[in-house]
Amino acid sequence: MTEEGFKRKLTAILSADVEGYSRLMGEDEDATIRTLTAYRDLMSTLIQKHRGRVVDSPGDNLLAEFLSVVDAVRCAVEIQEELRIRNAELPENRRMQFRIGINLGDVVQEGERIYGDGINIAARVEGLAEGGGICISGTVYDSIKNKLSLSYESLGEHTVKNIKEPVRVYRVQMDLKVTVEITSEEKLGFPLPDKPSIAVLPFVNMSSDSGQEYFADGITENIIACLSKISEMFVISRNSTFMYKRKPVKIQEVGRNLGVRYILEGSVQKSGERVRITAQLIDAITGHHLWAERYDRSMEDFFDLQDEITQEIVIALQVELTEGERARAYRTTKNLEAWACIVQALGCFRHFTREDNAKARNLAIRATKLDPEYVLAWTALGWTHVMDAGFGTGDSATDHFKEAITLAEKAVAMDDLNAEARSLLSYVRLFQKKYDKALLEGAKAVELDPNNAYSHSILAHTMLFSGDFDGAIKMFNKAMRLSPYCPDWNLLNLGNAYYMSEQYKEAIEAWKHYHMLIKRRGFSERRFIIGHLGLAACYVRLGQVDLAHKHLKEVFRLNPNFTLENMRKLNPYRDPNHLRHIIIALRKAGIPEKASN
Repeated sequence: MTEEGFKRKLTAILSADVEGYSRLMGEDEDATIRTLTAYRDLMSTLIQKHRGRVVDSPGDNLLAEFLSVVDAVRCAVEIQEELRIRNAELPENRRMQFRIGINLGDVVQEGERIYGDGINIAARVEGLAEGGGICISGTVYDSIKNKLSLSYESLGEHTVKNIKEPVRVYRVQMDLKVTVEITSEEKLGFPLPDKPSIAVLPFVNMSSDSGQEYFADGITENIIACLSKISEMFVISRNSTFMYKRKPVKIQEVGRNLGVRYILEGSVQKSGERVRITAQLIDAITGHHLWAERYDRSMEDFFDLQDEITQEIVIALQVELTEGERARAYRTTKNLEAWACIVQALGCFRHFTREDNAKARNLAIRATKLDPEYVLAWTALGWTHVMDAGFGTGDSATDHFKEAITLAEKAVAMDDLNAEARSLLSYVRLFQKKYDKALLEGAKAVELDPNNAYSHSILAHTMLFSGDFDGAIKMFNKAMRLSPYCPDWNLLNLGNAYYMSEQYKEAIEAWKHYHMLIKRRGFSERRFIIGHLGLAACYVRLGQVDLAHKHLKEVFRLNPNFTLENMRKLNPYRDPNHLRHIIIALRKAGIPEKASN
């Protein structure tokens, strides 16, 4: 390096890397690389937005520089806010959290590269940050402490590798606002329902054993399930409230984001044969505590304890239960081990992979052996066979589907007041093309569990393929109100319903949003195919053939052998004319009838 080839300058350096990157790669290289690529693209965009530039990005690291230290910190906060949203959409074990360190220091620049202690300090400060957090050096703190509306926690002086003098380090205490996307891609801000409305936040695991995490999650899910069966309440689904897991939250913001009046939060500590639970019910409008209790009980009283918490909430909100609701709300297994198996099985099932589905099935089978009368165990087992039949993750789709039918019928015969069993039966009846029976079972499930977002989604799905498109749109929107943080397939099918009702612009919006969620979640690109097909069909109907061809090109890139014959297998419409409506548009777009030999 010659004197003429470099220059010295003062710059703000941002250093970032992934917490637990080796574990993520070891578990699933392909998914990790997809997520890392998507996250790095987002970070690069935000760095450019804040007038910075990416200097280097080897492996899971990223190095950027800014002319303004204020811009660097603002950028870091926005990066963590955006990644927080994206991570909430991923299974917990696939979330990718970056640690960020920022330093203001002297560097040497040669061409596009920079060197020096200023960078080394940024990297060392980054190493002191937590996943999802930001740490800054003393020089950064001195420059921004009175310029940004942020709080800072002093971590004292640290002696770091290869740096002579100790470095002052501060943790940025961000006020991260959790936001949720809805179909219109606007931020949430729902009007309150005309009945007591509640969201149950994930209970915190206070045990020293992280392996007990499922225990706290299971208690949360049980309380949600009990409350959701009460018709005089409005209960946000588990899918949306679990986005707040392990996140610092402001109760009033959660209430606004989810559109509810009341929030329940709590903690769980299991030790041997004792369990300690704290719970508090808060008015999200005023911030006042309506009720708080601490329970210290034997594990023998575990299920009674959950019922007691549910009853306390109902009493505090002055909700009257019918006898039928009271019976349904508290119906569950009394076998703790069987319950634990199903909590873990459902956690595996939600990952939607062949391996996790196999784990879920084994756990569900064990639960049925531990308690043969546990209806949810048989239902969960049925859904694992639906997964293998519908997603092609099993050896024989036909055999798995037959088993799903048998299990659905068995579960309903065991308990005809169980909404989950009814929803499973509705789903399998649809794919048997027994449309009226599917609609009947779906409607019964919603009646039995009026706050169950998945029951609403499955009924909407059945309405769609039965030909009631306006009803399907209303039901999908109801499902997304109960679960504002909705599964991507809700948006996919909402797009189908809009298309069939000839609301093409609304269909395009839904499918574009579906693609956005798929990209954020780092899922396989093959999941884009159906959205591209829908968009191609819409643009044909709108006379925008060039745009239709653009999406068709993506279909063939992802699946060069896709044909109209494939499309017919994917869509079990009751009326052949409804399927023909799509087929005609896709034929005009250029999809062949059959694969050429």
